[in-house]
Amino acid sequence: MTPDELFGLRGRVAVVTGATGRLGQVMAGALAGAGATTYLVGRDQARLDALAAKLGDHTRPARCDVTADDDVAALGARLRDEQGRVDVVVHNAHVGRGGSLRTSRTADYLEAADLALGAFQRLLDATRDLLTAAAADGSPSMINVASMYGLVSPKPQLYDTPEAGNPPYYGAVKAGLVQLTRYAAVELGPAGIRVNCVTPGPFPGEGGDPALLGRLAQQTPLGRVGDPAEIATTVLYLASPRSSYVTGTNVVVDGGWTAW
Repeated sequence: MTPDELFGLRGRVAVVTGATGRLGQVMAGALAGAGATTYLVGRDQARLDALAAKLGDHTRPARCDVTADDDVAALGARLRDEQGRVDVVVHNAHVGRGGSLRTSRTADYLEAADLALGAFQRLLDATRDLLTAAAADGSPSMINVASMYGLVSPKPQLYDTPEAGNPPYYGAVKAGLVQLTRYAAVELGPAGIRVNCVTPGPFPGEGGDPALLGRLAQQTPLGRVGDPAEIATTVLYLASPRSSYVTGTNVVVDGGWTAW
């Protein structure tokens, strides 16, 4: 079989939130490259337009704040009007910031929960009928993007200051997203909708502190940090019909970080 026969998504419709982020761009590019009409979701219209121009004709910029009920409802209406189906929803939206228990506030936990958990519910509410429609001739897939810090805690000694690491509310809601994936897979399975989770490990951006990158690399059995392209193939597999019997699982792509 050719790669297209294995993982091709021609005639399918995909939605990627957090599309202009470091990993989101690569995920969206993989889905569009496989032939899916891919809606690029984010809050910055200019960045979405630039990404769509870069990724090509299979992409559609879709400005949407996934924490806003009206925005997500409007996205669902647009998908209903333009496509009549949704085959893939990648829930990747997040806000990166550092912090510790000392600096965290109750509002931080609530904001993080709304972005990770509340946004998943909004996206599901807006697309459930479209995913169900896609199940008639496909295997629709929702893919949540969690984090290794939803499975383990950051090691303080890796960071120059306590506030330089990922904050506790980030890890807490990412852990919740892994469990929400299981709940959703059980409830949506009878409708033919699959729900899985991807847990990335260390995927720092370019131009980071070389000393920090070195310390992060040493925490993996492979001895290096990840390249964003290494997450794209996992998302493509979970999005494609070739994973049609995979649901309720969490695929950890972390170079072995959580293995020891």
